[in-house]
Amino acid sequence: MTIRMTAAAAATALLFAAHGALAADKPTDPQIAHIAYTAGLLDIEAAKQAIATSKNKAVVEFAEGMVRDHEAVNKQALDLAKKLNVTPEDNDTSKALSQAAEEKRQELAKLSGAAFDKAYVENEVAYHRQVNGALETLLIPSAQNGELKSLLETGLKLFRGHQQHAEHVATELK
Repeated sequence: MTIRMTAAAAATALLFAAHGALAADKPTDPQIAHIAYTAGLLDIEAAKQAIATSKNKAVVEFAEGMVRDHEAVNKQALDLAKKLNVTPEDNDTSKALSQAAEEKRQELAKLSGAAFDKAYVENEVAYHRQVNGALETLLIPSAQNGELKSLLETGLKLFRGHQQHAEHVATELK
């Protein structure tokens, strides 16, 4: 129960940070690039923690997919940033994401076995739900560059699949 609340709290923090940015000023393309890259990087770090900790085949396979897919999307994002001569710009949303992820990593580090697996997968469901919502409602609508917008839309399709996969694994763990 505490783990679910922590995942929900982290997701809620992202939601408020993203919508706070929307209410004040829409994020710029360099800020959007940094938010998207940070979100992917944080999920890679979480997945690597799961690969190192979990003994559950379904959880490890899911985590390996997260590493593979997010590394590929982040490489595309970095290549696009170089092509457009854009320097990703840190901002309140990317900072909030990083802080929440660090707190979650520390929380997960105290768990093992089925408790770890359940907490990791529940966090992945909440995280993807929140990131997908931010992509739909803030990042994609705010993106000015067509290539950036296209990359975000492609990422959203992939990350919706991640959310569904995480939900499936969560059901298997119950």
